[in-house]
Amino acid sequence: MNQTQRQNLERLLNPRHLAIIGGRDAEAVAKECARIGFTGKLWPVNPKRAKIGGFKCFAKVEDLPEAPDAVYLAVPREAAICTVKRLAEMGAGGVVCYTAGFGEIGTEGAKLEEALVTASGDLALVGPNCYGVINYIDKVALWPFPHGGSSPGYGAAIITQSGMLSSDLTMSQRSLPFAYMISAGNQSVLRLEDFIDVLCARPEVRAIGLHIEGLKDISRFSEVALKALEAGVPIVALKTGSSKIGSELTVSHTASLSGSNELFQALFDRLGIIRVAHPAQLLETLKFLCVAGLPKGKRLVGLTCSGGGATMLADHAETIGLEFTRPSEETTERLTRLLHYTATVSNPLDYTTPIWGIPERVRPVFEALLADPYEAAIFVQDYPQSGLDKSKPYYLNDAKSFIEASKKARIPSAICSTLPENMDQATREMLIENGIAPMQGIHETLDAIAAASWYFGRRESIRKHGIETIRPRSATGVATLVDEWEGKQHLRKIGLTVPEGRIADTSEVPEVAEKIGFPVVVKMVGKNLTHKTDVGAIALNLSSCEEVEIAVARMKRDVEHFDPAAVSEKFLVERMLERPIAELLVNVRTDSQFGMAMTLAAGGIFTELLDDAVTVLLPTNHDDLENAIKRLKISKLFDGFRGGEMIDMGHLITVLLDLVEGVRNETIGIVEVEINPLFVFKEKVCAVDVLMRVEAST
Repeated sequence: MNQTQRQNLERLLNPRHLAIIGGRDAEAVAKECARIGFTGKLWPVNPKRAKIGGFKCFAKVEDLPEAPDAVYLAVPREAAICTVKRLAEMGAGGVVCYTAGFGEIGTEGAKLEEALVTASGDLALVGPNCYGVINYIDKVALWPFPHGGSSPGYGAAIITQSGMLSSDLTMSQRSLPFAYMISAGNQSVLRLEDFIDVLCARPEVRAIGLHIEGLKDISRFSEVALKALEAGVPIVALKTGSSKIGSELTVSHTASLSGSNELFQALFDRLGIIRVAHPAQLLETLKFLCVAGLPKGKRLVGLTCSGGGATMLADHAETIGLEFTRPSEETTERLTRLLHYTATVSNPLDYTTPIWGIPERVRPVFEALLADPYEAAIFVQDYPQSGLDKSKPYYLNDAKSFIEASKKARIPSAICSTLPENMDQATREMLIENGIAPMQGIHETLDAIAAASWYFGRRESIRKHGIETIRPRSATGVATLVDEWEGKQHLRKIGLTVPEGRIADTSEVPEVAEKIGFPVVVKMVGKNLTHKTDVGAIALNLSSCEEVEIAVARMKRDVEHFDPAAVSEKFLVERMLERPIAELLVNVRTDSQFGMAMTLAAGGIFTELLDDAVTVLLPTNHDDLENAIKRLKISKLFDGFRGGEMIDMGHLITVLLDLVEGVRNETIGIVEVEINPLFVFKEKVCAVDVLMRVEAST
């Protein structure tokens, strides 16, 4: 997006005048503009109709009074290309191209889409194959169907790659405050990152929601995501679908541990983007962020009028790392005096039905509990359905008591229903007016609070330490697999420790083993022997020359049985290491789309047994790498699990960062390296086995 396109996008988002070009679909847009309250000029263009939506039609775009700020285009694709060209020439602002049949249908459509892009010039073109744009703040609906949603003057900007999903989100019964809805379609000119770039600078936008099927420019996306983060506008992403990863992972275990999904997760983690699993969680998370704001930590206070509700809060909070800390001694004493004798002071607190709905009894309880230092408050309330609402004033009494207590505490707060449907629209709107997020579903609420808390911490970390923009690196030569011995020599150059060892021909192996000192490990070495254990090309803990000779003979038979072409006369003889505290798999590779990535996982025999891996995009820093390591299940072993020794985490991280720098050093020429296992001892680490691809030119 160049500067002119940016200015034209601003015109498109809040136009003074709007041209709608087409027939039935154009008429639908005119009706939606009227319904939402658009006050600008509306100019239909259709040579076969006298009026559309009550407005006089122009025969062609050249007849318009002036170049329109915004255009909704719903004509056949060949006509769309010609019309876009004329609009660009006359200085129009932006075009929503509803027309389909372009790149999404294959080769023929892709050629037409190229022509459309050429014709658009400096227009801000949304689409093609999209629903369009809704500006809830300024009452603009470039939208071909009846839409839902409302705005109190602020809200979420949602950008989707699916037209129907965007429509579905506007129709949701969840009262998310909307600021903008953008259906991006094929993104032939304007992409997700262009919309983020502009929208994150608008004060009415409190959060941005994304539906992502794929990204075309990771570097540009990273730049605008960090711009939004610096502006304090959280991004929440719903990633659907899968794509092929750019790098070849044919020689490593990592293909099964870190594909495109894991790389996207690493990207989101790096940039402070909250990821959600489904549309309902997207809406609930955005709602909490927009209405309640950001909790600065994980300490929660919870209120219910049900023991079951309190238990559900506590149970799920524990699984996702939120903390319901106990009330202080002073608060406990005060609550004991205020509560009915059937209540037990706790957090979450079941304040019990004897005082339910009585403001003079409930409000002091709420204020006393919220007087302790917490970072967010949650109150569980399911409201009666229509026709059963004689008791609703009692519910609202307690809701108002919570509102007042929350305002005094000045922390992000939410009232949530146990079941999503058990909160009516009037109640939701009342809560929003009072700055309380009307959340629907206990799990959805707690997940949203946890995500918001994580975002706050990640944002502060990035602001403190900074972060480098991802720059994909392209290989300059043909990559080739080297054998383990050569790979370990490269690791030595980088500064990593490998076991003491020597390479030997078949007849020399016993003598070399004796010189190194028993016990030893013997491995057959060859470029076709990528996973030695699978083919019997390794023997451990050999204690004599006789055992070595027997092992060498056995390896030759086993490998020949597996693949005669893989049999080698070269063997690597190494000193047998003592048992480590833990074993890791470490993979560093270059992906054509995401750049460099590191995957960490449980190593050795546990790699394919345990679902325990995390991927980090590179370059990274000490703190981010440490946080990634701590997400591994196996990391519990590093902290002295069950009386075991603690490792020197700082040393492990230094070694991993040295490995990263070694791969980044293009003079060494490493394309991919996988160490499995990396033995982790108390104060040292050692690369026991390695697979490595290097550029052939090196």
